[in-house]
Amino acid sequence: MPFSHHSHSGEFCGHGENTVEEVVQTAISKKFQVYALTEHMPRGEQDLYPEEVKSSLTTATLSKQFNDYYYEALRLQKTYASEIKLLIGMEIDWIRPSSKEIIEDLLSKYQFDLFIGSVHHVHTIPIDYDRQLYLEARGKAGGTDERLFEDYFDLQYEMLRALKPPVVGHFDLIRLMSDDPDMRMSQWEGVWQKILRNLRFIAEYGGVVELNSSALRKGMREPYPTAKICKEILATGGAFTMSDDSHGIGQVGTNYGKLLDFVEKTDLPTLTYFEKNTTTKDDRFPGVSTKMITVTSIKEHPTFF
Repeated sequence: MPFSHHSHSGEFCGHGENTVEEVVQTAISKKFQVYALTEHMPRGEQDLYPEEVKSSLTTATLSKQFNDYYYEALRLQKTYASEIKLLIGMEIDWIRPSSKEIIEDLLSKYQFDLFIGSVHHVHTIPIDYDRQLYLEARGKAGGTDERLFEDYFDLQYEMLRALKPPVVGHFDLIRLMSDDPDMRMSQWEGVWQKILRNLRFIAEYGGVVELNSSALRKGMREPYPTAKICKEILATGGAFTMSDDSHGIGQVGTNYGKLLDFVEKTDLPTLTYFEKNTTTKDDRFPGVSTKMITVTSIKEHPTFF
């Protein structure tokens, strides 16, 4: 039973490809049973990405684009209901103190099934866009990866406490542009203690950590998060889900075979997926709950595994 809880499209994301409907049709062709649509939330003009600035986007145009996305997602959810269970959500960006108000406004305006809690900026600078911006953020943090990692996980903790996201996105994204993306972060005691603190909090409020396969297509040996972090999540009683973090049809389900191999090697016995029209887990998302499935059951699907 393949599922993904994190996706984007070129229709509503400047660094994606294809329409949302084409992404949904591809997920259906690959026999996904649950697929979440989670375009990025609109951001303030001071937080636009370089390609958005070049396209002369504004807060107003991003807000309209997001509104268009939501109603297109509703249409697709209804149109393809007999073929796939689509979940409608968003990926939030926790950038600065004002982010909280923007996110809460979106949660009150739209009836989502879930949202992904992510951190893409540290010191308001993107840390996953390119190496140059990463180095700029690192300089503001004190000049070392260790200091930047500490600031990243502190900012993530701030986001977790403020929002309690149902899904925690690419937990250790900060690795991507670092000097050694495959490092063991436990080498830095301060960083590691912040990671453990965040994981304990996620488990306490019942959040689900995504196993995000996009790290594999970006050249890393392990998905987000690493095996060592996954073992700590398991020790806290935390839950995992799967996400392809696709940005177009060419990435739907990409590296899911490798991701399941990683899950088995890391001894994760079960995974979690979200489901609509059932009991309510979180009052913010009526009729949405989670279910567990064994890894063995998932690997029975021939398309990926």
